[in-house]
Amino acid sequence: MRDCSILARASRASSAQASPGTDALRYELLVGLRYTRAKRRNHFISFISLISMAGIGLGVMALIVVLSVMNGFQKELRERILGVASHVQISGVNNKLADWPAVAKIAAQHPRVVGSAPFVNAQGLLSSGQTVRGAIVRGVIPEMEDKVADIGAHMRAGRLDALKGGEFGIVLGSELARALGVLNGEKIVIIAPQGQVTPAGVVPRLKQFTVVGIFDVGMFEYDSGLALIHIEDAQKLFQLGDNVTGVRLKLDDLFAARTVTREVMAKLDAQTIGTDWTKSHANFFRAVEIEKRVMFVILLLIVAVAAFNIVSTLVMAVTDKQADIAILRTLGASPMSILQIFVVQGVLIGVIGTFMGVAFGVLLALNIDVVVPALEKVFSVQFLSKDIYYISDLPSDVQWPDVIVIGVVSLLISLFATIYPSWRASRVNPAEALRYE
Repeated sequence: MRDCSILARASRASSAQASPGTDALRYELLVGLRYTRAKRRNHFISFISLISMAGIGLGVMALIVVLSVMNGFQKELRERILGVASHVQISGVNNKLADWPAVAKIAAQHPRVVGSAPFVNAQGLLSSGQTVRGAIVRGVIPEMEDKVADIGAHMRAGRLDALKGGEFGIVLGSELARALGVLNGEKIVIIAPQGQVTPAGVVPRLKQFTVVGIFDVGMFEYDSGLALIHIEDAQKLFQLGDNVTGVRLKLDDLFAARTVTREVMAKLDAQTIGTDWTKSHANFFRAVEIEKRVMFVILLLIVAVAAFNIVSTLVMAVTDKQADIAILRTLGASPMSILQIFVVQGVLIGVIGTFMGVAFGVLLALNIDVVVPALEKVFSVQFLSKDIYYISDLPSDVQWPDVIVIGVVSLLISLFATIYPSWRASRVNPAEALRYE
């Protein structure tokens, strides 16, 4: 028989491994590797083995690339949202905070706080000609706002520091400016909800502002519904006196927001309320995280399907090698040794497929910003049109813990796929297998 020599060497290796100081490998590993790389009489088995490797590799590569892109989108959205919102917000009861400098000073003592700024938040109606739009009107101090938000870096027209106290200038989001039909330098009117009592009754408070800037942060929620004015003008318009709505904080690590909020609030009195971005945007980021987990499970099915091919490969290999198994049993191999031989063969398919998938997946995920534009150019399409999506470039953020988890899960699936056919091999009866040889 063609494999008799290797079986004999395997038998000698099994005896040699018991001797102390020998460098011989376990014969189960030797025979398993020999079966994997040997040219088979049944070429269909080799073809299924290659398909199994390719399937596992494609599944692992797809998992890494998709999760990296989802991580990139999540990171991009988080940066855009928190570029306008705050990591931590400390406000007063009834949205009135009297001594904001003291609050900012106490918060600045925390080592993770890198910036603070007071703000006034109120709702108002913005009017230009016959067009009226509702918006959040935020009063800010431009030089301090730059420490906690990135609006100044996303100005499409004008500058954020053009807001001066007493000059009643206003900075609008790009979509809000478009809806009102105004450009930089034009006039709009803000209608405050706080009425003014007159002999004729309660009338709305109106104030004319000059557009001194237009920003575009790439989030429709803010671009269409946020207007910035100087904090002194906001205090006058909304009759707050020296009060502000609260103080916004920026941290060196946004994921420490809960801990920082708890520690800062412990030093402040009970008349203040602290919130962080994980509460104000919890539903949004939770939805993104759930979507990521669901995609992980769905794409993992690709790896599972490829693992079923390992089962088919080993079942056919067991049938093809029954005579060899019988000879090994007659040479003294135990059922557990036979099981280990075919486990080696199946695991090797999984290991090769997994490492190929990890290598190509990481390579593609790291170069997604080059590959996608090249594909768009070749096929003359645009996957994320700027007219529809605010994020027009496909972002990617390779997180190595995700890569490790994907690789380990793939190897485990491959290992479990080998158990049943390997167990069948260990149950082969030598007498029955050699009857027709």
